[in-house]
Amino acid sequence: MSLQERFGTLCSRLGVEFLCPHCHSNNIIKSGKSSTGKQRYQCKNCHKRFITNYRYKAYMPNTNHKIIQLTKEGLGIRSTARVLGISVTTLLKRILLIASKIKQPPIAIGKSYEVDEMRIFIGKKSRLRWLVYALDRETRKVVAFNVGRRTNRTLSVVLKSLFLSKAKMIYTDKLKNYGYLISRKIHRTVFRSTNHIERHNLTLRTHLKRLNRKTICYSRSLAVLMATIIIYLWY
Repeated sequence: MSLQERFGTLCSRLGVEFLCPHCHSNNIIKSGKSSTGKQRYQCKNCHKRFITNYRYKAYMPNTNHKIIQLTKEGLGIRSTARVLGISVTTLLKRILLIASKIKQPPIAIGKSYEVDEMRIFIGKKSRLRWLVYALDRETRKVVAFNVGRRTNRTLSVVLKSLFLSKAKMIYTDKLKNYGYLISRKIHRTVFRSTNHIERHNLTLRTHLKRLNRKTICYSRSLAVLMATIIIYLWY
């Protein structure tokens, strides 16, 4: 299907063969020129301005979508920057911006969950941290996560979300901290009760290099790590 067939008649007044990259409207007018002398256009529908040939690829309308795709495919920061032809600094800012707009999905009431921890590194291989998250046993979706030291404070951030959703049952390994934080009425540590989340751990380590054990890759920043996980899990 051609571009014209997909989005309708193009703007004949200007004689252009493109649409607004933001809303795909054909109601486009000229709006002066950029600092480099390129023709600038304005969409009368969404009122956003744009040019048709950006010198720097980071300004392209589909850049954020490509960043999300490559992040979910497991590419690292520098690999993604090379593929897209943008700077590492710009990429980091975009990742943080994209993640800030993603909201944590709502948690259903009265469900059963599995909670587990993954060992990761931040800054250097000797700086050990833990990724703690909860998996819905029915949907196999991650409903909450946190990164920090293996302490009650780190675990409580995840467990609080489950308590607020009136969790029917919470399955964990035999880490003693859980016994102090979860009521015996809804806490189980039976054999193979965390099979689903342990399999999900393998999926995470396979898809995200920074979570893999046997690799030289690691996260230099906690904020970027959190943003990457948010994009991977909830976008």
